[in-house]
Amino acid sequence: MKKLILMALSICSSILMGQKTSEEGVLGDFDGNGTKEYAYTKVSDCSDGCDGKCETTIYFSDKKIKTFIILPANGGALYNLGDLNGDGKDEIGFYPGWCTSCWHAFHVYTLSNNSWKPLVPSISTHCSQWEEEKFPIRKDPKKKGYVIITSSKWEDDDIKIKSEGVKVN
Repeated sequence: MKKLILMALSICSSILMGQKTSEEGVLGDFDGNGTKEYAYTKVSDCSDGCDGKCETTIYFSDKKIKTFIILPANGGALYNLGDLNGDGKDEIGFYPGWCTSCWHAFHVYTLSNNSWKPLVPSISTHCSQWEEEKFPIRKDPKKKGYVIITSSKWEDDDIKIKSEGVKVN
């Protein structure tokens, strides 16, 4: 019985973790209408070796929300970032998959006038930043209208992880 309970807990926790950040998709109120939508990705024209156009399209369960394309990207992970700019809509983050290198840009988008726009310029990240669990963006708890961006930079022959506050609205 104990093994059965542990196995059930393990399966449930992996499902819940998959909803937070998953290559399959993520839930969020991206248009601010009070209803959660499901965002998911599809890759087109990309081989396992990243040959081809390698574009990833982000789709939404609510077909009134426009899709958008990120390239180059061989899939990737979607994130519901919550409402970072105070407009009542969840922002969406995308960490693209690729076949080479540990450097990847993290993208943050907001829906404005039925169009997806970058909330901030793409954020340079290195896998060491992710290994240290230093997420690229979060709402600044001390300054309204600001986010804290954590990025990876190459300085003095080493990878430096730096954070800075940035105004978003």
